[in-house]
Amino acid sequence: MTVRVAGPPALTTPAAAHLRALGATLTPRAAQPPGPHTGPAVFEATGAAGAVTAHTAWADVLPAADAVDEPTVQAATGVMQVHGRRDGRPRALAVDYAATCASVLTVQGLLAGLLGRARGGADPGQVTTGVDRAALLTVGQYLAAANAPEAEAVPLSPGGPPFTARCGTRFELEALDPVPWARFWRDLGAPEEAIRTGWQPFQFRYATACAPIPEALHRTARSAPWERVRQAAAASGAEVCPLHEPAALPGAAARTAPWSLTPLTTERTPPATVTATSAARPLAGLTVLEAGRRIQAPLAAHLLRLLGADVVRIEPPGGDPLRGMPPCCEDVSARWLALNRGKDAVRIDIKSAVGQAELRELASGADVFLHNWAPGKAEQLGLDAERLAAVNPGLVYAYTSGWAGRLPDAPMGTDFMVQARTGIGALARPADEPPAPSLMTLLDVLGGLLGAEAVVAGLLLRERGGRGVRVESSLLGAAEALTAPALHRAAAGGQLRRPAGFRRPLPTADGWIAPADDSATAVCARAARLTELSSAQALDGLRADGLAATEVATDLAALPQDRCLSGAFTRDPHGALAVPTPWRFA
Repeated sequence: MTVRVAGPPALTTPAAAHLRALGATLTPRAAQPPGPHTGPAVFEATGAAGAVTAHTAWADVLPAADAVDEPTVQAATGVMQVHGRRDGRPRALAVDYAATCASVLTVQGLLAGLLGRARGGADPGQVTTGVDRAALLTVGQYLAAANAPEAEAVPLSPGGPPFTARCGTRFELEALDPVPWARFWRDLGAPEEAIRTGWQPFQFRYATACAPIPEALHRTARSAPWERVRQAAAASGAEVCPLHEPAALPGAAARTAPWSLTPLTTERTPPATVTATSAARPLAGLTVLEAGRRIQAPLAAHLLRLLGADVVRIEPPGGDPLRGMPPCCEDVSARWLALNRGKDAVRIDIKSAVGQAELRELASGADVFLHNWAPGKAEQLGLDAERLAAVNPGLVYAYTSGWAGRLPDAPMGTDFMVQARTGIGALARPADEPPAPSLMTLLDVLGGLLGAEAVVAGLLLRERGGRGVRVESSLLGAAEALTAPALHRAAAGGQLRRPAGFRRPLPTADGWIAPADDSATAVCARAARLTELSSAQALDGLRADGLAATEVATDLAALPQDRCLSGAFTRDPHGALAVPTPWRFA
């Protein structure tokens, strides 16, 4: 394939790197003003598989004036509100998170269009992704919960990790059940009441993006030397990880993509019949088996379903316990529906020989098997790529992992631990704020997007090569996608972290506004006057002077009624809020 590329680097650089890693030849395209409902970034792909053009716009569901760059998109879609929950006020991510997610979705849409053509489907011709659509997807679970009829199980109050040891070492703590949590804090001498009341907000922080943990636990951590903290973690079964500075990790120099694709050795038998695909459903007729928990793998499968695939979830006997996680819509978790609506499910005890045989039987007729099990579990169960390929040589076997096996001394491969180890905690905030991993699940979500992108690439490779494909993506790959711009900036002599005050929202008389990066200096010079104006008055005055800014969405429950997003959201059969799909095919 040859891909002609034009547009701003924030929207083209990550996507171009992924296309190049897939073997495409990239050439510059003459810049042209964006047409209606397209965008400033353009990717024209042509080759043996056909021709598809992808566009990436800052605003595709929002008015153009409200979403002109990264901070204005974060502000208008609720990203700032969610990221700022730990601090009790909206905060911007100092990394280009929404644009990076949109780049991954752009490549995914482009590959899906090519796959649909290769399978004999309708010609999509054009696919458009909006950075605003990508941002809404990243906060889809939080929006669904905020718009559910039930209340949250825990208060959405400020607070949360990281903790600080006596020597000043800031660290993340991970415990997936209450026993190691309690043992860790008891070993350090924390009060029993604080241990008991701290567990629930700590446990729910993945869902709520905040954790109002008792101050007594923070005091306990501050009284302990770092070595004592490490000993308590080792003895209890919990894990701790000090917050690292961003740096290239082992193997980074040899990697050109955040995923790997490895063709298997046996040729597959082409299907006797091919399901007709439509431009908007290029994966129609394909079956995905998903054995995933929490966010990363379920989100990847959710995106594949949005592209037309039939998704079957493998759940344990009794079903997925997260189905009942409050708040619920008709007794089903609103957050769970945000990732799993529209999927079928079968209940299998994969620990038993009967269950393993049942899963192998399902895999024999599937196109994709996707999981995010702990390292080594697939091999232990006899459900690794080689053994499933024996029953289905054409299977795309996808593993969405934590560390991709690249870090021998890696801590537990969960979102916040990966953020801590890779330096995201430092890069997510400007230089005048202490490092702290975001309690918004940045890497789980971006990792899910990368997993889906890799699966679609694997399906296209299978279509062209006639063999199954082993696909692996990881939270580490997601972290490296976010840290790469800062590491490149520092290598060129710039600052690793963004300067003091970078992308900090400004208060008005009735809320907050966020200036665009190019307008920030001029808008911040008027900060004192803005506090005397309503947000609407402030924006009118700034825009009249040619400055770009937008109002910060601070109430997720009110966002579906916002005039700027009128009609963008829908409700599923349970009544749960659904964000717009990431793409438009035409």
